[in-house]
Amino acid sequence: EFFSGPLTSSLMQRARDAGIIGFSFHNPRDKSTSKHSNVDDRPYGGGPGMVMLPEPVAATLTEIGHKPRGEAQPGRLIFLAPKGRPLTQKLARELANEEQLTLVCGRYEGIDARIEEHFPVECVSVGDFVLNGGEAAALCLIESVGRLLPGFMGDDESGTEESFSAGLLEHPHYTRPVDFAGHGVPEVLRSGDHGRIAAWRRQESLRVTLENRPELLGNAPLTPEDHLFLQGLPVRRAGRNLYCALVHYPVLDKQKNSVAVSLTNLDIHDIARSSCTFGLGGYYILTPIQDQQTLLADILRHWREGAGRESNPDRDTALGCVTGLSSIAEAVADITAKTGHEPLIVGTAARHAAGSTLGFSQVRETAEERPVLLLFGTGHGLAPECAAMCQAFLPPIRWQSGFNHLSVRAAAAIILDRILGDWH
Repeated sequence: EFFSGPLTSSLMQRARDAGIIGFSFHNPRDKSTSKHSNVDDRPYGGGPGMVMLPEPVAATLTEIGHKPRGEAQPGRLIFLAPKGRPLTQKLARELANEEQLTLVCGRYEGIDARIEEHFPVECVSVGDFVLNGGEAAALCLIESVGRLLPGFMGDDESGTEESFSAGLLEHPHYTRPVDFAGHGVPEVLRSGDHGRIAAWRRQESLRVTLENRPELLGNAPLTPEDHLFLQGLPVRRAGRNLYCALVHYPVLDKQKNSVAVSLTNLDIHDIARSSCTFGLGGYYILTPIQDQQTLLADILRHWREGAGRESNPDRDTALGCVTGLSSIAEAVADITAKTGHEPLIVGTAARHAAGSTLGFSQVRETAEERPVLLLFGTGHGLAPECAAMCQAFLPPIRWQSGFNHLSVRAAAAIILDRILGDWH
């Protein structure tokens, strides 16, 4: 009954009438052998909620023609589940080529896991959120797949000129009247110049994608003209509230002692270049040792005032974000003075650190509201004294890795990209 309305109206009903798409519905409750036609029971191990029983689901799938793993199937068997492969336009195109799909909609806490062990199940997710069951998710899959079938849309070009079809979000659309509440239709769309219109639509798709889903641009097929257009657009500056500090004391040595280590020229330059590229608010190099501070000042002076600036002006720009201070406390005070807000201090580590973890996207979201100071350790990582100052830690770059020994400058570049990407 859940599907009777959505699948019997508009384009979907017309497609059914034309034989383009068809449905059959199977209720596991009809296969229940209990007195009250139960299809669920309490979970082993305790906990809230109920779990769908394996027998009614298995009997229903068998009736449709599905068999245990390793045997021929009537078509692909799909569970709508949060853990599944994301439903994307690419997957919709793939599924549109199938003759038959079986969609299984769970309820309660889900379906007994032995169904997935017994049958060749593929899990598909429509998003990172929770629904009451798989029915609403199944409707999303049905519509995204169905509209790609020849004849479904009437005008088959409609399905190829929409969001995600070319890896980008769609451009804005306008119709009559020319003026609505003081808002007009762009002149180019009324020009009759199809070349200008196509170019405008392409550029607006790029603009909308950059503003709303910049991560899509990394996989979209872009032309040199697209790149030039994107480079000329303003970007969101979440990075201006993000600061990083390279800590040289106190850090750990191989024996886990708290020590001070020397500055490294590559660390100074490369993290400065990453900080500048991602538009950070600043990059602090922290050491309490006077001769190391003098060395840093000499390096900066060479590239910002001397012959280095003349030979490489870009290095002057990158090193312009560098500030040398003695301690984390001084960096916090400097950020507070600049922004009017004390920063959230977030530590980084090659392995999972004790304490609360803040995800990369959460750091970006936090930086849109208040300053964030990322601490990177030299030597063998931040000493316990530094870790105690951190209000949260980022997760490791790799959760599972046999070899786990990135240079701090490589780690910093990866982490900044994961936090900011093209949102900087």
